[in-house]
Amino acid sequence: MKKEYHRWFSPSLGKDMELYVYGHAGKPVLVFPSSGGSFYEFEDFGMVGAVERFIEDGRIILFTVGSADNESWLNTSVHPAERARRHNDYDAYIIQEVAPFIYNISGRGDILATGCSLGGYHAMNFFLRHPDVFNAVIALSGCYQLSYFVGDYCDDNVYFNSPLLYLPNCNDPWFIDRYRNSQIIACCGRGAWEDEMIHDTGELDRIFKAKAIPAWCDFWGTDVNHDWNWWRVQLPYFLDFVV
Repeated sequence: MKKEYHRWFSPSLGKDMELYVYGHAGKPVLVFPSSGGSFYEFEDFGMVGAVERFIEDGRIILFTVGSADNESWLNTSVHPAERARRHNDYDAYIIQEVAPFIYNISGRGDILATGCSLGGYHAMNFFLRHPDVFNAVIALSGCYQLSYFVGDYCDDNVYFNSPLLYLPNCNDPWFIDRYRNSQIIACCGRGAWEDEMIHDTGELDRIFKAKAIPAWCDFWGTDVNHDWNWWRVQLPYFLDFVV
């Protein structure tokens, strides 16, 4: 398997950021790590191995980035407003730096966003906010509201990064038409540590249906818990329907 390491100073975040690229051809897949995770987490937890056949067959090129969660939503040492501003720096890093890099490497602009747990939130949120950059999403065990991290606090930056807040009020045809022409998958189990994910995925499902946006919100069994052993099963399962 072809694997490349890249590192550059991010003007958006004001620090060096790293990523791995796996593969030689196919649909570009941007992987967001789980809570506070690194760019090498996906490989360390066996997720790259789980989708190796897609990479080797030239069906996907995998791009695994690091997070800024410990400086944004998970940083309880600063006010929620500052956490939200820092997340917007990360948004700029992904859209203004990583997305053009992916295009230069793959020659394709039809990026699939994916991730597990908080990475699932990022995947869905980035897809919904930037449907001109992403045309597919596979979000696994994600939560889609930020009250879990910032409580009752809400400003514009929190609102517009909380899918369960902004999506019901989104009626702009520019967004809705792009959603309707994309592939949207959200999945969670019904087992241990998935209670918030079941609720939020169910709410997403309700909103998508109300807006006539085709989406596959899938709920797996009570034995399916919030852990890598199941995400290693889920991601290749859903990739077969997308690529």
